[in-house]
Amino acid sequence: MKEKILLLLVAVALSFASCKPKDQTISQLSPRCFNDEINGKQVSLITLKNDAGMEVCITNFGGRIVSIALPDKNGKIQDVVLGFDNIKDYIKIPSDFGATIGRYANRINKGRFVLDGDTVQLPCNNFGHCLHGGPQGWQYRVYSIVSQTDNSLSLSIDSPDNDSNFPGEVIANVSFLLTDDNAIEISYSAVTDKSTIINMTNHTYFNLSGDATQPVTEDFLYLNADAFTPVDSTFMTTGEMLPISNTPMDFTVAKKIGRDIELDDIQLKNGRGYDHNWVLNTDGNINTLAASLYCLATGIQLEVFTTEPGIQVYSGNFLDGTVSGKNNVRYNKHAAICLETQHYPDSPNKSNWPSVVLVPGERYVSKTIYKFSVK
Repeated sequence: MKEKILLLLVAVALSFASCKPKDQTISQLSPRCFNDEINGKQVSLITLKNDAGMEVCITNFGGRIVSIALPDKNGKIQDVVLGFDNIKDYIKIPSDFGATIGRYANRINKGRFVLDGDTVQLPCNNFGHCLHGGPQGWQYRVYSIVSQTDNSLSLSIDSPDNDSNFPGEVIANVSFLLTDDNAIEISYSAVTDKSTIINMTNHTYFNLSGDATQPVTEDFLYLNADAFTPVDSTFMTTGEMLPISNTPMDFTVAKKIGRDIELDDIQLKNGRGYDHNWVLNTDGNINTLAASLYCLATGIQLEVFTTEPGIQVYSGNFLDGTVSGKNNVRYNKHAAICLETQHYPDSPNKSNWPSVVLVPGERYVSKTIYKFSVK
C-alpha cells in the first residue's frame, strides 16, 4: 500500500513538473506551458526584464501581456495583471486579457459604417454591435515575432482584405519596450493597400494589489479629462461629449474607483459601472499625464501617457467569478480595471470626432506608455 501511495505521489509531482519547471519566470509562469501551435503557427511566451527587477511576460497569441511583475513598497514581487498561466486556457476561454486589439478597438454601432460611399457590414458580437474587431478580432490571432531582445519585443500581423469584412489588407506592428525606469512603451503602426479604418489598443486588466481576490474599488484613479462620451443601454456612444463636473465621471482629482460606482446614475446603470470613454485633455502629447492609478496596500502606482485622444476605463463589471485565472483565482466583479487608450468608440459614424480612416500611402502610428513606480 505504501508503495502504491508513493507511486501516486510521484505521478502527481511529475504532472505538476510538466508545467511548473525550474525555468519559472519571476511571476511564476512556465514558458513551456505556452509552447503550442495554433492554426499552423508557433506560439510561445517571451519574457522581458530590466535592471530594476521588473519583468513583463508576453505571448504572441493575441499579442497579450500575460504578467507584469515588480516589487511593491515592501520589496515583495507582485504580479499586477489578470490572465492565465497556460496557453490552453487562453484558447478555450475567449477573453481580452492583456490583448493587442485590432482592427478596431471598442464598438462600432450595429457593426456598420460607410467608407468612400460603400457600406461596410461587420460581424456583431456585443449587444448588437461589433466589439474589438468582432468574434475573430486580432486578440484571437497569432502574431509573428519580428525581433526580440532582453527588454524588447516586436510583433506583426497580416490582416487580409475583407478580414471580418474590414476592407483592405493591413499589415500592423506592435512593439513593447521595458525601460529601466519601469515603463512599458507600446508602439503601434499599420499600413494598408485600400482605404480602411483602424484603432488599436492594449486590453490589460490591472490589479495593483497583486491579489485578484481583492477588488480594485479601493484604488485611486485620476483622469486628465473634463468630458466623456456617454453611452446608451447597449454601451453605444450617443455622439455627445458631456462635461464630467459634478458627476460620478469626475476623476480630475484622484478618488477611489468605488466611491461613486454604486450611485443612482443613468450612465453608471448603462455601463453597469464604469465602461466609458473619457476625452483626454492631453492633445496627443505623449509627455503629458493622461491617467494614473494607485494602490495604497502595495504602494504601486501606474501612470499612463498616450498619443491617443481618448481612454476607455472599464472596471471589470462583467467579471462574475465563472473564470479562474492564474493560481486558480476566480475573477470576480471589479477584480481589475482596464485603461485602454484609443480613438473614441464608433468614430467611423461620428464625422465630428477624430478620424480613424487609414488610406494607402499613409501610416497609422500610436504610442502608449504604462509607467510603474512605488510611493
